[in-house]
Amino acid sequence: MTTEQTARATAKADRRQALLQAAAHLFAERGYTSVRLEDLGAACGISGPGVYRHFPGKNSVLGELLLQVSRDLLGGAQQVVAREGTAHGTLTALVRFQAEFAVAHRDVIAVQDREMRHLQAQARAEVVRLQRAYIGLWAGELVRAHPDEDHDTAVFRAQAAFGLLNSTPHSVRRSPAEQSGRSTLLERMALAALLAGPVDG
Repeated sequence: MTTEQTARATAKADRRQALLQAAAHLFAERGYTSVRLEDLGAACGISGPGVYRHFPGKNSVLGELLLQVSRDLLGGAQQVVAREGTAHGTLTALVRFQAEFAVAHRDVIAVQDREMRHLQAQARAEVVRLQRAYIGLWAGELVRAHPDEDHDTAVFRAQAAFGLLNSTPHSVRRSPAEQSGRSTLLERMALAALLAGPVDG
């Protein structure tokens, strides 16, 4: 590949990523059904038809957005699990990883929460598969931390923690100062919930 070809490929990849970022913001702000391809193009300085050079249509933009985030979360969690040793250390690192993501990607969290129903069946099935694998990594560490509890309880703990960590579209503003403070507080609260002892009785 020539230098010119490499530059064109890089520019195309950058434009594609810019479209995904614009989609996350617009879908979160207006809702998927209210956003047109022309709106996505305008947010990136290209015409509506120009979007077709990167995506077949609006639904494929939504699909790629949610597939990308699901892959990134699973890949990041796999790295955490491979790097850490103890269950407590791994859960601490997983919570920090998810909290930092949730604070930095509030728009994506909102889109994932509200717009999954618009995905085509194949994309939705793959997103669900990736999400289940992600939850499974957390559950595995929770079983290590709570050996007297079963896998279903571990999944419940993980999903409850996600509810807290992924509250950022509603609980955290965009200012860097607030994001930093809220991220730390969310980490502490989620870790306390994950490590809490079982309820007696």
